[in-house]
Amino acid sequence: MNEDQFKQALHEKGISLSDVQLEQFKKYYELLVEWNEKMNLTAITDEPSVYLKHFFDSISASFYEDFNGPFSVCDVGAGAGFPSIPIKICFPHIKVTIVDSLNKRIQFLTNLSKELNLSNVQFVHARAEEFGQNSEYREKYDIVTARAVARLSVLSELCVPLVKVGGRFIAMKAASASDELKDAKKALDVLGAEKSGEYSFLLPIENSERTLYVFSKTKSTPKRYPRKPGIPNKTPII
Repeated sequence: MNEDQFKQALHEKGISLSDVQLEQFKKYYELLVEWNEKMNLTAITDEPSVYLKHFFDSISASFYEDFNGPFSVCDVGAGAGFPSIPIKICFPHIKVTIVDSLNKRIQFLTNLSKELNLSNVQFVHARAEEFGQNSEYREKYDIVTARAVARLSVLSELCVPLVKVGGRFIAMKAASASDELKDAKKALDVLGAEKSGEYSFLLPIENSERTLYVFSKTKSTPKRYPRKPGIPNKTPII
């Protein structure tokens, strides 16, 4: 997917990018490749694949869920900034917080946000389990999202505690993850969330499968969750 195809594909979804926004994506790509030589940010570095598999794929969440309000968004384990930074470029009014356990990635994201002139972005170096127990962040976000981080039963424990009651947890999966959804049913119930949306689609050009799960926060998460670092992964709530 080249830049023109990227622009056109988004336009067809109702997102019209300005020259400034297109330049931000171009700079994002350049910085991603430059920093990737110093640290492992992504295995995908050729421009057409980055525009399709990272930029367009990240923004796809907004084709199905509303990002037009003045929402606060938390991205758990965003790595090189996916999906929240491409969404932020398209919807500059949202407030974004990214939490990641690797300080090198936080350094990259901090530099990236300065180079792209992004405002209302915050980067926190922390384990998601500890971040979710911090009263400054717990149940403070309208939308919490994660892309390719962990199985849904584990991911729910890391994300749902951060969502405001009435807010949304959006999980982006590579393909249909119906088995993950079954395994996560108890965790979602315990944590106070229920499925409110499920969208399956094909990524353009290569036609690879994608599934978006949306969960609404219906009640406050019990204080014991998330548990200590490593425990959700070792012993998921099932």
